[in-house]
Amino acid sequence: MANETLNDPRLEEGVWTTGPDGELIPDYESTFPTINEGEVVHGTVVRVDKDEVLVDIGYKSEGVIPVSELSIRRSVNPADEVSLGDEIAALVMTKEDAEGRLILSKKRARFELAWKAIETAHEQGEAVNGRVIEVVKGGLILDLGVRGFLPASLVDIRRRVQDLDEFLGQELRAKVIELNRSRNNVVLSRRAVLEDERKEMRQAILDRLNPGDVVEGTISNIVDFGAFVDLDGMDGLIHISELSWSHVNHPSEVLEIGQKVDVKVLDIDRDRQRISLGLKQTQTDPWQQVLESYQEGDIVSGKVTKVVTFGAFVEILPGVEGLVHISELAQHHVENPREIVSQGDTVNVRILEVDAERRRLSLSLKRVEDGIFTDEPAAEAEVELEVEAEVEPEAEAEPEAAAEADAAAVNADEPAPDSDETAPAE
Repeated sequence: MANETLNDPRLEEGVWTTGPDGELIPDYESTFPTINEGEVVHGTVVRVDKDEVLVDIGYKSEGVIPVSELSIRRSVNPADEVSLGDEIAALVMTKEDAEGRLILSKKRARFELAWKAIETAHEQGEAVNGRVIEVVKGGLILDLGVRGFLPASLVDIRRRVQDLDEFLGQELRAKVIELNRSRNNVVLSRRAVLEDERKEMRQAILDRLNPGDVVEGTISNIVDFGAFVDLDGMDGLIHISELSWSHVNHPSEVLEIGQKVDVKVLDIDRDRQRISLGLKQTQTDPWQQVLESYQEGDIVSGKVTKVVTFGAFVEILPGVEGLVHISELAQHHVENPREIVSQGDTVNVRILEVDAERRRLSLSLKRVEDGIFTDEPAAEAEVELEVEAEVEPEAEAEPEAAAEADAAAVNADEPAPDSDETAPAE
């Protein structure tokens, strides 16, 4: 009888087995999948409670996922994580606990799957995507299936973000820069991704631009030596000397951050990925007006912009200054130019020379009558009286000198009474 039971073909089908007494009984165990602790299994959510989720994985009992094993986020609502009928992956933590339950973990299954993907991305230098789930001291926590830490200093490309709350809930793309499985530590850098994207954008901009092009940009930063312009992904520099045709002490005098400007591409260093820009080149060159409207000998009005030891600079047009050399300030000798003019004075000057190539003007004040306009007429009158006092004796001396010259000529024709006409010349 026992031999007949052993030879029963139904035993081969895996549906029946022999019981303790040798009789055939249904083999329920053989119909269940073989699972091991630490293995990732798949199943269907059949129940969602406030403290746990039941999952049918085709095992002899439904698996239980405690709320703490649902997500890497803290204090979650199971209903926000899963819904009835969802197909999910879970890791087998315990095949049978003290109560005979199969304990599963959804977050650990995600961790295992995610860690492999993160390791691959790290090895290949690729970026990973994650949603910001927490703002912590010093940075952000991203849900990658693993808790990834993004330091505040690596959130943006150029600045440390002050308000990290604005990123909460956002999907961010970052590179893995540090990975430690034993500590489950993942450190991310969004800056690295932005720099890669910007590098591609910079190259595209460099390929598109040529010297002489006029483009629109936005002032992104102002420094002592100039201003940086964002050209939709790449910054170019306007040196302070290229900001205006007139003198600029500081770029903030003519520009402000966020301002839209049209600039001209002056030079492109493709190897170093640098672009030199000019702002004044997009404006009318005042020197062109000088060449078209003025010529040597013209008298023009201007304002004294600077007084130096060797003379004074006078602006005759916005952006066009000429030098009145100290020797051209007055008819008399001048020790200090400040004796004659002061900064801010309005004066009439004569154009002595126009050097178009060097963009220089030579001016004269002394060759123009009533050249200086001040708010003190009395002082001006005193200056005029002093000039006249110096000129009049010279004017009176001229006829006297002429008379003496005539007398000398007459005396030269008539020898003196005591002279000897035949005396040899000395």
